[in-house]
Amino acid sequence: MRTNKLGATGLRVSSIALGTMTFGEQNSEADAHSQLDYALERGINLVDTAEMYPVMPRAQTQGSTERLIGTWLKKSGRRADIVLATKVAGPNAAMHWIRGGKNNLDAANIRAAVEASLTRLQTEHIDLYQIHWPSRNVPVFGASAFEPAKERACVAIEDTLAVLGQLIDEGKIGHIGVSNESAWGVSEYIKQSEIKGLPRIASIQNLYNLSARTFETSLLNETCYREDVSLLAYSPLAFGQLSAKYLDHPKAAGRLTIFPPNWSPRYLRPSVLAAVKEYAGLARAHGMTPATMALAWCYSRWFVASTIIGATTLAQLKENIDAAEVTLSAEVAAAIDAIHARITNPGA
Repeated sequence: MRTNKLGATGLRVSSIALGTMTFGEQNSEADAHSQLDYALERGINLVDTAEMYPVMPRAQTQGSTERLIGTWLKKSGRRADIVLATKVAGPNAAMHWIRGGKNNLDAANIRAAVEASLTRLQTEHIDLYQIHWPSRNVPVFGASAFEPAKERACVAIEDTLAVLGQLIDEGKIGHIGVSNESAWGVSEYIKQSEIKGLPRIASIQNLYNLSARTFETSLLNETCYREDVSLLAYSPLAFGQLSAKYLDHPKAAGRLTIFPPNWSPRYLRPSVLAAVKEYAGLARAHGMTPATMALAWCYSRWFVASTIIGATTLAQLKENIDAAEVTLSAEVAAAIDAIHARITNPGA
C-alpha cells in the first residue's frame, strides 16, 4: 500500500487508515481484533481512535474502543507495526461522563485524558495525539455557519500547545494534530507554535467525501498545503450513505438506522439523498459499486494523506481497501465534478 508523509514528522502513514469508532458498539472484541489483523495484513499502519469512542457516544461504552485496541496490542505484540492515533474530547456538557462534563483543553483535562488512553490502550506512547474538536466556538458536526452569539469561555490555543509539548517531552505522545478545525484554527496553532517555541501540528482530521468537499477550497486546503499539515479524511462514505445501501434498502442495518435520526441529521438531508442517487447511478454505469467509486475518488485526491475507513464486517473492509486499486477515468472524474456543481456540499 502507498504511504505518505505525515506533516513534517518523519512518519509515513498508509494511504488508508483503519477507523475504529464501531469497536465496542457495532463490533465485538473478536470483530475488532479480526479487523486489526486484516488491516495490517493489507498494509495499513495507521489506526485511529478516540477517548469518546465508540459511536454512538454513551456513558456505558465510553473508552471501549481504546480498550479493545489495547487487548489486541497485548495479544498481538504488534505495537511497533502501527502508527497509533487517538484524540482528546473538546468541551461538551452533554457528555457528562467525560470528566464530569467539564472537559476542556486545559492542562488538567489533557493530562487526565492521555493517562486514561494510555491505560486503556496498554501502551506507553501515543504516536499522534489529536484535539477532537476545538475549545472555542466553531461550527462542527454539521453546523456550517459561524455564529458570534455562541461565543463561550475557552482555553487559549497556546495553553493547549504548552501541555502537549510537556507530554511530548515526557515521551507520552509523539506528535500532535487537530480535528474538526478551521483555517483560522490551523493558522493560530502554527502561529503560536512559532512564536512560543511550542510543538507544531502535523495533521488535521476533517470531514471529506463526495457530499462534503469544503476542505478543498483555498481557505483550508491552501493553508494546510503551505503549512505542511496533512489531511486525514474522515467519513469518506458519509456514514454509509455513499455506499447507496440506504438508497436500495432504507432500513438497512447501519448507523443511520440503528442510532436516533437526530444524532447526525446532515446525512439525511433531501439534498444528500439526491446526490447519493446520482453518484450511485454514475458508479453503476461504469461497472463499480457506489462505495468503490466514492472511496477511489477520495484515495486519489492529492491532498489526502490518509483516508480513514470504518467497517462492521470483514467483507466491507476488504471492499473498502480494494478500492485503492481502482483508477477513475477522466470521464468519471468529470462526471463527479458535474454532479458536485449541481448539488454542492449537501453533507457538509
